[in-house]
Amino acid sequence: MSDVQHSDARHGDGTGRRTTARRIGSVRRELMAVGGLALVGTVVLALLVGHSANGTDASGAWAGADSSLPRPLVDPAIVRESEDAGKTVNLTLDDGPDPRWTPKALEILRRHGAKAVFCLTGPNAAAHPDLVRRIVAEGHRLCDHTVGHDTAMDGKPVAYQRKEILDAKRMIDEASGGARVWYYRAPGGAFTPESRRLAAAHGMRSLGWNVDPSDYERPGADRIVRAVQRQIAKGPTVLLHDGGGNRAQSMEALERLLPWFAASGYTFSFPRAG
Repeated sequence: MSDVQHSDARHGDGTGRRTTARRIGSVRRELMAVGGLALVGTVVLALLVGHSANGTDASGAWAGADSSLPRPLVDPAIVRESEDAGKTVNLTLDDGPDPRWTPKALEILRRHGAKAVFCLTGPNAAAHPDLVRRIVAEGHRLCDHTVGHDTAMDGKPVAYQRKEILDAKRMIDEASGGARVWYYRAPGGAFTPESRRLAAAHGMRSLGWNVDPSDYERPGADRIVRAVQRQIAKGPTVLLHDGGGNRAQSMEALERLLPWFAASGYTFSFPRAG
């Protein structure tokens, strides 16, 4: 599973700069072809001014994304920060809901007074609406984790990405009874400018992570715990799993980590959603 930060490097603001450079080059060639060389400097300057420093072009479309996509309702940038100040931790659990492991995760969180974001695949949400509604009822937040958990979706057409994201959201909406889906997490961090904008247009903030103990590989609860404790200095958002296989090790690690967080002065928060 690739780190979301690597995805940022592939799909971030550099895409917009490359697009602008291509546009400038194209205009220069066309003007030279019709003898308008004297106008090149003026047109190039206009293009550069129209592309602002905050990643938007003159029309207000988010740089790097198809301008025909709907306008974002929330920030399209990937979030890892907490919405609360101070020493915080954001727990996130992927690939559920699972009829065996999600109830265990919910019970552990309840006993320790912790909250989490549950990143649900559409089919799992549709198969277990009772668990989706329990997640919401117990004060946790929902996240769209696509339909097929395709970690290569960043190389697929925008129409495919749209279907993966929006079909999953529809399934989650139906399972939850219309509760808010706060976030979108691309499988394996396979975000694109287009997928981030599509999510943002439906009120979902793209959700990254800072801490990845690779619990999906089942390295043992001890290694999961040590990895989280070692990596938490990088930032507050922790990636764990309650679906996608046998998650006994993840549940044991969660049971041990929650009191450690509290004893270490952390408070439980959620990723920034705006």
